Amino acid sequence: MESWMPFFVVVTATAVVLQAVILIVLFLQLRRTAARVEQSTVDLQARLTPILTRVELLVEDLSPRLSGIVADASEISRLTRGQAQRADRILSEALERLRLQVVHVDQIVTGTMEAVEEAGSKLRQTIWGPIIKATALFRGIQTGLEFFRAARQGREPAEPPSDRRDEGMFV
Repeated sequence: MESWMPFFVVVTATAVVLQAVILIVLFLQLRRTAARVEQSTVDLQARLTPILTRVELLVEDLSPRLSGIVADASEISRLTRGQAQRADRILSEALERLRLQVVHVDQIVTGTMEAVEEAGSKLRQTIWGPIIKATALFRGIQTGLEFFRAARQGREPAEPPSDRRDEGMFV
């Protein structure tokens, strides 16, 4: 077993040396990769810096304009709301006045209709009433005269025709 020991020591030493070589190769490769990444980062930064500078200038230039636009939009909204409220108030007042005028016109028309109806009733009473009474009186006199004429001539008085009878005669 003693002969195996130097063999294992050689194998272990070889493995350690091999690992050291692999680690050195990895280190060198990692250093090259880091250099490439750093170069890519520098190139990217060189390309992005002008773009970011332009965007920054554009934002600085547009910021007051955008603030002004937002402020103007806010002012327009406030003015529009005020005008809408004012228009609503004016329209409500106009509709209320119109309603009051309609009520007033209705009262006037109702009063006029009542006056016309009353005038018509008075007209019937004052004009048609005496005319009907005069007509009834006239027919009564006419019937009486016809009765006396018929009695003088010695005949039976004739019955007046049904269309000549007037209910106003019995007043």
